[in-house]
Amino acid sequence: MIVDAHAHLVPPRLLEELQDRKAEFGSVAMTPKDGSLSFAFAGRAPTRPVSPGLTGVDKRLGWMDENGIDRQVIGGWLDMFGNDMPAAEGAEWARTINRHLSAAAEESGGRFIPLAVLPTQDGALAAEVLREAWEMGFRGAMIGTQPDNGGGVLDDASLDPFWQAADALGAIVAIHPVFDAGDDRVKFKGMENAVGRVTDSLIAVSRIIYSGHVEKYARAKILVGIGGAALPYVLGRLKRNHSLHPEDMGDPEKALSMLWYDTLVHDPAALRLLIETVGADRIMLGSDMPFPIGDPTPRTILDEANLDEDARESIEGGLALRLMGE
Repeated sequence: MIVDAHAHLVPPRLLEELQDRKAEFGSVAMTPKDGSLSFAFAGRAPTRPVSPGLTGVDKRLGWMDENGIDRQVIGGWLDMFGNDMPAAEGAEWARTINRHLSAAAEESGGRFIPLAVLPTQDGALAAEVLREAWEMGFRGAMIGTQPDNGGGVLDDASLDPFWQAADALGAIVAIHPVFDAGDDRVKFKGMENAVGRVTDSLIAVSRIIYSGHVEKYARAKILVGIGGAALPYVLGRLKRNHSLHPEDMGDPEKALSMLWYDTLVHDPAALRLLIETVGADRIMLGSDMPFPIGDPTPRTILDEANLDEDARESIEGGLALRLMGE
């Protein structure tokens, strides 16, 4: 069973329902554009229109068949998570997305495994929606690196109820970079994707390592995409910093051994470093479909990384199925 553990989907009927209910979501301006839809949350700049790759279910299934992928873990699209909406409205927005992700998974005959969207602008509501999603059959959520989509940190005390719920459930928490990481220097020649998403994830995850969250909420299965976002490469510096005041911060080496990762590094040498640092048994196949910065042939890097049979079986699906409880 081959499982792609990092992808995104926007079910077409979700966009139809959101437009039908736009009066209920007063903080969101929805603008039809080029046969798609863009969103402006809470007076902020509009998102990019939802791309055909995000809504094209049949094309996605065809791509999976071409690449020998049996199942795919789908989160929503970070641009439309709505984490900058007023909290109660954002919770209803998240619940609506989750219903459609669940329906898409069911209609796919089990080929899609969904991750829930949560209103992380409010820790208590995020915990409530996570528990509701768990009852629906979700086994975790995908969350942004910046909990209000324009700032904030994942170790903020206001998010403790969410972390407590994720820990109690043993839920997957896939941490994903937001599109605008707040650093204008990367708005140059596609560096938002090539660099900004790495630095955004690296900072967010380093904070929950040093804050002790990774160890404190050890039953939560925290997944760091894009191959760990440079964590293996900077581990020495993280350890050196920790050694200066070890009583005040979590141990980065221990934390890295407790996190989970994907293969989305685009370089066999980088993948081998990740394997050497955390072990093949912490890593899952990841494509980031349908985005151009993703890997259109995600299994190829495994061919080039000289893996033994057991490691490849685990990375290509065994681990993902175990974490998902499948």
